[in-house]
Amino acid sequence: MGAEEQSNKEHRTSRDKTKMAKAKLHANGFNAKAFAVANPGKLDRQARRSHDHKEKRYHAPMVDRTTEDPPPVIVAVVGPPGTGKTTLIKSLVRRYTKQTLNDIRGPITVVSGKRRRLTFLECNNDLSSMIDVAKIADLVLLVMDGNFGFEMETMEFLNILSPHGFPRILGVTTHLDLFKNPATMRASKKRLKTRFWTEVYAGAKLFYLSGVINGRYPDREILNLCRFINIMKFRPLKWRNEHPYLLADRVVDITHPSLIEKNPKVDRKVTMYGWVHGTPLPYVNAKVHVPGIGDLVVKEAERLPDPCPTPYAVKMAEEAAISAGAKRKRRLDEKQKSIYAPMSDVGGVLMDKDAVYIDVGSKSFVPGQEKGIGEQMVTSLQSAKHGLGETERVFRLFNDKEFDEALEEDIDDDEEDNGDHGRTGMRSGRATEKITEIGDDEEGDEQEQDEEYDFQESDSDMELGMDEDELSQLRAQALDGASKFKKQTRKSWDINRVLYQDDVSPADAISKWKGDFEEQEEDIEADEEEFLKRADFVDNSGLDSSVPIYGDCLDSWTQEAIAGLSDRFITAVFDKDGNVIQDKDEDEEGEGDDDEIYSDFEDMETGEKFVGGKKAGSDDEDDEDDEDNEEEDSESEPAAMSLAQQREANAAKKEKLKKQFEQEQGDDREFGAEDPEGGEETSWYDLEKAKIAKQLEINEAEYKEMDQNTRDRIEGFRAGTYLRLVFEGVPCEFIQHFDPSFPVLIGGLLANEDQFGFSQVRIKRHRWHKKVLKSNDPLVVSLGWRRFQTIPLYSTSDSRTRNRLLKYTPEHMHCFGTFYGPLVSPNTGFCAVPAVASANKTGAFRIAATGTVLEVDASVEIVKKLKLVGHPAKVFKNTAFIKDMFNSSLEVAKFEGAQIKTVSGIRGHIKRALASPEGQFRATFEDKILMSDIVFLKTWYPIQPRKFYNPVTSLLLQDKANWAGMRLTGQVRAEEGIETPLLENSKYNKIERKERFFQPLKVPRAIQSGLPFAAQPKNVADPKKRDYYLQKRAVVLSEEEQKARDLLKKVITIRNDKEKRAKEKWTAQHDAYEKKKAAAEAERLEREKTKKKEFFQQNKKRGASQGGDHGSNKRRK
Repeated sequence: MGAEEQSNKEHRTSRDKTKMAKAKLHANGFNAKAFAVANPGKLDRQARRSHDHKEKRYHAPMVDRTTEDPPPVIVAVVGPPGTGKTTLIKSLVRRYTKQTLNDIRGPITVVSGKRRRLTFLECNNDLSSMIDVAKIADLVLLVMDGNFGFEMETMEFLNILSPHGFPRILGVTTHLDLFKNPATMRASKKRLKTRFWTEVYAGAKLFYLSGVINGRYPDREILNLCRFINIMKFRPLKWRNEHPYLLADRVVDITHPSLIEKNPKVDRKVTMYGWVHGTPLPYVNAKVHVPGIGDLVVKEAERLPDPCPTPYAVKMAEEAAISAGAKRKRRLDEKQKSIYAPMSDVGGVLMDKDAVYIDVGSKSFVPGQEKGIGEQMVTSLQSAKHGLGETERVFRLFNDKEFDEALEEDIDDDEEDNGDHGRTGMRSGRATEKITEIGDDEEGDEQEQDEEYDFQESDSDMELGMDEDELSQLRAQALDGASKFKKQTRKSWDINRVLYQDDVSPADAISKWKGDFEEQEEDIEADEEEFLKRADFVDNSGLDSSVPIYGDCLDSWTQEAIAGLSDRFITAVFDKDGNVIQDKDEDEEGEGDDDEIYSDFEDMETGEKFVGGKKAGSDDEDDEDDEDNEEEDSESEPAAMSLAQQREANAAKKEKLKKQFEQEQGDDREFGAEDPEGGEETSWYDLEKAKIAKQLEINEAEYKEMDQNTRDRIEGFRAGTYLRLVFEGVPCEFIQHFDPSFPVLIGGLLANEDQFGFSQVRIKRHRWHKKVLKSNDPLVVSLGWRRFQTIPLYSTSDSRTRNRLLKYTPEHMHCFGTFYGPLVSPNTGFCAVPAVASANKTGAFRIAATGTVLEVDASVEIVKKLKLVGHPAKVFKNTAFIKDMFNSSLEVAKFEGAQIKTVSGIRGHIKRALASPEGQFRATFEDKILMSDIVFLKTWYPIQPRKFYNPVTSLLLQDKANWAGMRLTGQVRAEEGIETPLLENSKYNKIERKERFFQPLKVPRAIQSGLPFAAQPKNVADPKKRDYYLQKRAVVLSEEEQKARDLLKKVITIRNDKEKRAKEKWTAQHDAYEKKKAAAEAERLEREKTKKKEFFQQNKKRGASQGGDHGSNKRRK
């Protein structure tokens, strides 16, 4: 059998081609978009489905506030302890920067692309850190143990993200190397993906990381994760798109040591550093909230150079690549990769809570290596042969350029001598020359030709990420620019002062303004003017295209033109009548006055008369306003133009502007002729997006005309700016117990968010939280930037007429909640937890409730049902006197006209109070009540929430994960060992009521005669209840009857005893039989089990000997 080949029957294909085609058509499922039908109903459903699918992609239009240089993307790594968060950050940092971190402390910023940076932040396992990270994270790497599955911390963090905007999430599964069976690992992956899709959304990306190699995850898996992180796009979230915020990556205490020495508990002066996110931060006195500390005011905000800038391509290299048709660079060069983590041990800097340690190495300077400009200056001073006084003895009489050229050649020679030895590593230093190139490297647009050089305090930042050729070229350009614009750096003359000086000619005025006059006089000493001759100056400004030519302007500046325009400017002096007071020389030469210049005339267009240049009937103020307008118009008109011609020109100019204004604003659009409403956008969504884009374009055009300082003062510090913020009055515990592993968030507050009041919210108890929530029990609420403890009241709406107080939250539905705290805008989400301390962690789900803010107000109306009970004192036909409900006539007067009701349902209302006794009143009812009735008055009592606000100051504690606020009464009694007090009125006593007897119903005979026989009352007594004579008669037995009855009793007793003993004997025999039967059954089952085992073992050996292993390769389910 083994030598012969097995021959199988050939497969016969099906002859039914229709069935095969149909099976092939639906192999991948039904495609709703594949076929078009003529059926109108089906076509309508298909069109509706397409539109519904399209509408799902739409979001509410929001302003995209992303700047040209955006801030780093905050990537939060979140997960339970022991899942590999630190290892993942080390692997990602190693991938981006080729550096290995030993200690992860605080934010770590790395460059991931040409215009993109990432800030990695590890989230701790306490609720406070999870809440803060959920508010600022742009991307969340949710790390989970693939071998264990989802843990409670993961589900809690997902439910914290939900009310705070729910940023982008990438799932990362670790510890997959613990699976020994591949089938088990595949099943676990599938189960994790299904559960992850349920919590996030269907199709969410889940990465699988295998085991750790050399302290890192495999490079290929990390590379795939980095690619997804780099291409991730983010939508603006509502709260972050309306508020500025920073993630502090550096905290420094700058309090004077003498103050700390005098009082160690003094409030500190602290500086925090970070990139601005969201909206612009105000320039001065910005109000912020630091979760864990409280509300602060920024005393000083300073813009700093970006410590981790995004790389830009060099201009010449970019142009060469574009001309050669080369592809765009899809990755960064090694020299362009940088990292910034001041709290971690990166770059030789390690921050401690009381000191900063810098690793300077064993050698600070190696001769022969390449040096920066600052090192060159220090080494040149060290190698100088002459002292400082000897080098200044050179006296220059004339402006000779050969000396400057020789000096430049010496500098170039020094640079060439030091350029032979390349730098082996990247040196960390401060910035000296920062090159800013305008253009988009990623889009491949052409860059502008101008480059700006910002000279800073040191000389080494420009060398980071540049070759030696590029450095030498940039240095030459810098020296060229310095010599070229040397004139502009000197003292600038005020043109307004120079123009109106009589002893300065127009040519000299322009020369002073340009700086040429100073250039001619700079080498001439004031004490040696009598024997030093002024050298001829050759103007080379015409060779520079950046300097305007003023030749034609000088020709128009004649003395007559200057005299004619002298009274048109603010330098002219006027008298009380508004006439120009000329100088003495001008008074002698001048012949006319205002009356001669402005004669009487009438405006033919308006019909207004003017006398002496003044409007008839106008006062001096109106005249001065007219003169000011005429002066502004006359600046652009020739001096020889008459007043009538000027007015005609002004009228034509106004008419032209009016037509232009009507053309732009005729259709009443928001943005004039370029309003998006005039375009072809058909949907409201496209129209709103176009309006937002247009407004952003207008704002950017206005801001571009301003310099950086002015723009910061008006707009504020934009997103992407690296700031240094100074705070005063920070509690000393923040510095004493500072821990970089806990994030420090600086959230900006709007104008009304520092005020307090009552917030009415829509709240729902989380379905996974075990206990229902009770009114007046404290909750820790995360609302906006804040984390605070408050006391909420729960209520519901009764037919939208009143808010009725609820003692507990309802099951599986929303209710209203009201609590005291800082005010925020409506439609802001929040979440609530009973406590944030990790010590209270019991393994249960800690997110108690989530909700949304509906409205905010200074007061709130919540009512509680109150029932007042009374009893009748006297009863009349439809009137009764009620007692025991009120205590005084004044209380009765407050409730006059109120509706009351008895237990039996008889309604009535309160009339007036009785004179005596005090507290009783007269009430009317719709029917007569009984003395035994109980009267109720249903009222509503107003309830005010307690004004309790306790911010969570976790960053001020040494144990930041165990902040304890207000405790429940039961917790206090349990911890202190106090017994629960039992009040007498709180006991449930048994109610004893007297049995009431009612008189039988008596129906008059006249009515009885008209009733049918079945309804007529029967006066005949029940025969069963009637006692007959034989029943009433006493029975006395005779002696014989007594003996017979005794004998019968004895016989019956003997029989019962005999039956009892027989039954006991039968029961014992039956029990013995059952035990014997059970033992036999157990022996039989054991025999059958042994036989089956022997049978299957023999069959297994037989199948192995026959070599038949058919079906052994099938996977067992």
